[in-house]
Amino acid sequence: MDNISTSMLFILLGILLFISAYFSGSETGMMSINRYRLRHLEKQKHRGAKRVSALLDRPDRLIGLILIGNNLVNIAASAIATILGIRLFGDVGVVYATFALTLVVLIFAEVTPKTLAALYPEKVAFPSSIILTILLKILYPLVVLVNAITNGFLSLLRISSEQREQHSLSTEELRTVVNESSALLPERDQNMLVGILDLEKVTVEDIMIPRNELVGIDINEDWKKIQKQLTQSNHTRVLLYRDNIDDVVGYVHMRDALRLLSKNQFTKATLLRAVRELYFIPEGTPLNVQLLKFQHAKERLGLVVDEYGDIQGLVTLEDILEEIVGDFTTTAAPAPSEEVHHQPDGSYLIDGSASIRDINKEMSWHLPTDGPKTLNGLIIEYLEDIPQAKLSVRIAGYPVEIVDVSDNMIKTVRIIPEHFSGETPEE
Repeated sequence: MDNISTSMLFILLGILLFISAYFSGSETGMMSINRYRLRHLEKQKHRGAKRVSALLDRPDRLIGLILIGNNLVNIAASAIATILGIRLFGDVGVVYATFALTLVVLIFAEVTPKTLAALYPEKVAFPSSIILTILLKILYPLVVLVNAITNGFLSLLRISSEQREQHSLSTEELRTVVNESSALLPERDQNMLVGILDLEKVTVEDIMIPRNELVGIDINEDWKKIQKQLTQSNHTRVLLYRDNIDDVVGYVHMRDALRLLSKNQFTKATLLRAVRELYFIPEGTPLNVQLLKFQHAKERLGLVVDEYGDIQGLVTLEDILEEIVGDFTTTAAPAPSEEVHHQPDGSYLIDGSASIRDINKEMSWHLPTDGPKTLNGLIIEYLEDIPQAKLSVRIAGYPVEIVDVSDNMIKTVRIIPEHFSGETPEE
């Protein structure tokens, strides 16, 4: 070193610091790169993505290579800085060189390159992978030796370098990714993707038309009355039953009825022959499961039954699709806005039969959905009794005034949003 000029030592020190910055930035860039985007680019035959993916297949070797290179250049830089300090300041120069080099390495060889690599991992990782791949081939024996020693210590802790965490996302993590991708996805597309993820959380009871709201035709009625009901029906598929909905016969498609009418064969007997068999759905079936069942069975509607076989409601394919894409304008079921009525004083009058999920969606509220499905059921469960009118309660922080009760059901309630506590009590 005595034969090397001071200016040359400064140049060598600068080169070593630059190499150190390269290794530091490469390490952060390689480890920060989005694995899912990397797989996507790899499938598109992106060369840089292929190189990075190959290096990341053995992260122990990659980290070993980077740390070997980084430590070599940092130790060399420390030696040169010490010589420069002694030349410039004598023996006390060792102290100056230690503090100065620490500050320079920290700023220019660690924090700055790692910050840039964290912000732009692909721009750093892809070109760096070329050099790292070459260095891995050159230093392969040394890297393998270091990894063997390291893995030997890890094996004492019963940790294997082959046992790496799989980079797979849970449903909740994927939901977070979708919700935070507003810069890339329109809000409608985000809502659709979240709707698909939520299918497994929602069961058929949450979206079914309840039993007391089912509309059908009693086949034992007078034929003229049946014809009138078919003519006035707003549905393309109409339930047929005998005397009451428990004795359901099946359903008839209006297309079949029109075909019979066009052939002048429209009678009660021919209508009964055109009846299609009903599809039954066990209560508690998640929507993602039921969607597949509809697909496999080539069905579009089904009756939800409980464990005793009693009919609880009706679910259609359109109901499930609406959970993903939103309400269709042609839906015959009442929209939440028809059940929620805004009042001049700022309160809302809500039908007791309204679905809690629909209310939460429309009003952005957080009424409990893990129990009863309707507002009427929620209040009755909370009170453990059928209440009288003009009774007020607070449920999950929401002040609820019971306005009308009849036929053992809460018909109308009033909720005043201005009185929300802003907290969710334990109720």
